[in-house]
Amino acid sequence: MSIEPSSAVPVLVLAVRDEYAGRRWAPPGRHWPAQPSAVGGLDLVAGGTWLAVGSAGAGGETVAACLLNGFGTLAPAQARQSRGELPLLAVRGGRIDRLDLDRYDPFHLVVARAGGVRVLSWGGSGSRLAELDLPTGLSVVLNDGPEGMAENRTASERIRSLMGARAARFRARFETAARPEPLPDAVSTGEAWGAWLPIVAGDGLPLDDPAALVQRREFGDGRIWGSSSISLLAFGPAGVRYDFGPAPVEGDGDWRRVEAA
Repeated sequence: MSIEPSSAVPVLVLAVRDEYAGRRWAPPGRHWPAQPSAVGGLDLVAGGTWLAVGSAGAGGETVAACLLNGFGTLAPAQARQSRGELPLLAVRGGRIDRLDLDRYDPFHLVVARAGGVRVLSWGGSGSRLAELDLPTGLSVVLNDGPEGMAENRTASERIRSLMGARAARFRARFETAARPEPLPDAVSTGEAWGAWLPIVAGDGLPLDDPAALVQRREFGDGRIWGSSSISLLAFGPAGVRYDFGPAPVEGDGDWRRVEAA
């Protein structure tokens, strides 16, 4: 996330979805008839999404909500609710804090709008819902929470090391690259996102590099885990610009602009 209140486009969001390759999904669209203003990718397993864009009511403020799995106490299997419904609830103005959160596995929910970004973090039964407004500048939200500092974090040194390597490399890259201002009249994704786009597309790192933004890992038992898609969101006075591409991105033609207004 990049937050610069003085910019013509004050809030920029880069979201990379990591998932097991066998979990089926569909690209962003209006997949939910009961919530026609919501646009997002569809998880074909549970019916929810990892990222949604929408507005609460006619003329309402445009909001995006992005879900990351967290660490902590899992919900009881017999009562578990899919976390994929949470982004949809958030973009229609629903109150996450009024849910029975004990029915959800741990998560971090990033809620972005032109006025700023808030992260809601849940560590499972026995924890509390933490809320944090991200500061001006660059912020990184991991499965260990904002800047890797959630109350409930992974116990695996290897996972922590991989997340830390990824965050450190790409924070440095984005800090030195010219910050784009993706205005609505920019036609192509490349024109809109400028110096950020080659970095977002992987920055030339192999998929198995510990610091790779776009990753792929094989566990030797037929399971493949890695990055499946990339979303770029820019919030300004005119609304939101939403660009989407598969991961890894092979070329500029892989990107498409999503109509989210």
